[in-house]
Amino acid sequence: MSKVLANRYELFERVGEGGMSVVYKAKDKLLNRFVAIKILKPEFINDQKFIESFRRESQNAASMTHANIVNIYDVGREGNIHYIVMELIEGRALSELIREQGPMAYPKVIALSKQIAAALAFAHKNHIIHRDVKPHNVMITPNGTAKITDFGIAKAVNAATIVDNTDGIVGSVHYFSPEQARGGYVDEKSDIYSLGIVMYEMLTGQVPFDGDNPVNIALQHINSEMTPPSQLVSGVPPALEHIIMKCCDKYPINRYASADELIQALNNLEFVGSVVGDSVLMGGTAAKDHTRVRMEKPSGPIAETDYDDGEARRDYDDYNEDNRKGKARNKKKKKLIIIIAAVAAAVILGLACALIFGGGEEIETPDFTGMTLQEAETAAAEFDLKVKMGDEVINEEVDKGLIVSQDPEPGQTIKTGSTVTVNVSKGLGDGSVPDLTGKMKDDLSAYLEAAGFKLGAVTTQESDKPEGMVISQNPKAGTEVEKGTAIDVVVSDGSKGKSVMPYVIGLTLSEAKDSLAECGLTLGGVSEDYSSTYASGEVMWQQYDSGASLAKGTSIKLRISKGPKPTTTQPATTDPETPDDEDVEDD
Repeated sequence: MSKVLANRYELFERVGEGGMSVVYKAKDKLLNRFVAIKILKPEFINDQKFIESFRRESQNAASMTHANIVNIYDVGREGNIHYIVMELIEGRALSELIREQGPMAYPKVIALSKQIAAALAFAHKNHIIHRDVKPHNVMITPNGTAKITDFGIAKAVNAATIVDNTDGIVGSVHYFSPEQARGGYVDEKSDIYSLGIVMYEMLTGQVPFDGDNPVNIALQHINSEMTPPSQLVSGVPPALEHIIMKCCDKYPINRYASADELIQALNNLEFVGSVVGDSVLMGGTAAKDHTRVRMEKPSGPIAETDYDDGEARRDYDDYNEDNRKGKARNKKKKKLIIIIAAVAAAVILGLACALIFGGGEEIETPDFTGMTLQEAETAAAEFDLKVKMGDEVINEEVDKGLIVSQDPEPGQTIKTGSTVTVNVSKGLGDGSVPDLTGKMKDDLSAYLEAAGFKLGAVTTQESDKPEGMVISQNPKAGTEVEKGTAIDVVVSDGSKGKSVMPYVIGLTLSEAKDSLAECGLTLGGVSEDYSSTYASGEVMWQQYDSGASLAKGTSIKLRISKGPKPTTTQPATTDPETPDDEDVEDD
């Protein structure tokens, strides 16, 4: 009997499995459609870190609707089963296609890469970083549509993953960026690097870095140079190789500034290929031969389609003067068409070459580092160059607002009229203020230092929270402020959670009860006893000493005086050793 979740989703066959989850094909009985359901593996149901990752994936992906992203429909929990309901993709993982078809033809690599980049561009605009872009996380539908999945999910540790010092997965080792390998800051450019590795694998059939263990592979990402794809397989367009190598540059500032910029580069390459064909893209001379063949006069009998006026094919021996004139007119017309086509092709080819190679006089790229953006623009104008703002990057050595690096680098050959992209320092950079509420005062300094901030003023306030616990902060949690900013906190003095035991001895029971209530305490059990010190009805004993610190609402036991113990007179006829029953009863 099949399993049904939430009285709605009927599970059928298992269709996939990852490090921390299993995917089933299921039917949504309410909407009468097939879906895929990802279920957290039983071994992780007690691990809050994995459950949080699982929940985060559903939240991240559910917020995005895009043709190249797998849609999330629902998320839920039934008992110990945590699940995500998502779009069922009828297709196969890109990793399977690479195994079967790799190395793949470069036009297909371009087409799939553009789709994956489009999904990442959309995610990045929604402030979501995938952090685990790889062929296993890309599904290809039968009509060739690429759909990326597993947004924001932390994979379980296995032979193809590495963890950081918080036991969180930072990516799949064959595909993650050098900054991920170092446990550093991860942003959109990390996804671009991973996509570059995926493009490399599609084009060559293999990953650029491999080894016996994850650490060895990670070190290769950091230190080793990548073998260009053209050295592994033939027929790789140099322009496509350049795009891949730029995506996989070890320094983020040298990669494409965004996934949209990568798509534009692929579009330009695709356009040039469609106009001039493989020959120019491959750097050969076949394009000239191709153009010449198209311009040559057709040989042999003239077909019906060679004529614009639709005349039927004729035998040359039977033509007359009128036919000769008609043929001459057609030849002139065809010649004119060929000339126009040749001129158009030359113009398009010139534009295509301009796209690839640019124009103008060659000069050495000036050094703009250390300048402000305005100063660089002024200096660039003297060399007939343009300056474009690239990224704001965190840099502890270069003052905020000054250029840290540029592309092309200083001294490289560049043509006048070109644009130099510069990256500007934002100092220590901005960061999101961590949530300090609920943390204890003694732990704050180390916690803030690890997050890039420092502890500011600490004030106390009456509160029912434990003494020393943070109850508010300024700036608030989640605020984006410059790193190094001092965070002020207010901590509880614990006073509102405690009561002080009053002195109620000598009071009547009613007075003692009122006094306890004023201090936030309640009257507990009451007993009685004789006392020659306190009058009848007065409190002669209290459970806690006055001044004792107690939790609010604590019940207090009291003992009330019955007055002095009465003396007894024995009758003469009574045995003096036998107490009077009435006296015993009175006692």
